[in-house]
Amino acid sequence: MKLHELEPATGSRKERNRVGRGIATGNGKTSGRGQKGQKSRSGGGVRPGFEGGQNPIFRRLPKRGFTNINRKEYAIVNLDALNRFEEGTEVTPALLVETGVVGKEKAGIKVLGNGTLDKKLTVKAHKFSASAKAAIENVGGNIEVI
Repeated sequence: MKLHELEPATGSRKERNRVGRGIATGNGKTSGRGQKGQKSRSGGGVRPGFEGGQNPIFRRLPKRGFTNINRKEYAIVNLDALNRFEEGTEVTPALLVETGVVGKEKAGIKVLGNGTLDKKLTVKAHKFSASAKAAIENVGGNIEVI
């Protein structure tokens, strides 16, 4: 096969419908827009959510909740992700980002107790869940809240 022999798959390309090009096309004169009215005019039509002047649903329903501007979002690390480090390693947020365990540090690192930890590690993080704390200490590791 050569570059000049390339063709699109049959049926994958559709020719554009050219409106207003004569009565024989079926889309002549009014170009498929019908007779008069808002939708027949250029730039005509109604915005999304418009219900003909009736009070729209987004205004009929009550507002709920709010966004807390002071919310802190932590990067989450589970125990089974810590098994990749060698025994006795000091696991810091910088090391976690460097090895790709977390993408970004965000407001801090929180260690959760999902999975099992097999190695004795010193883990430095901003927060620990109770189950993660217990699991790290049961293996003989240390935790340090930054």
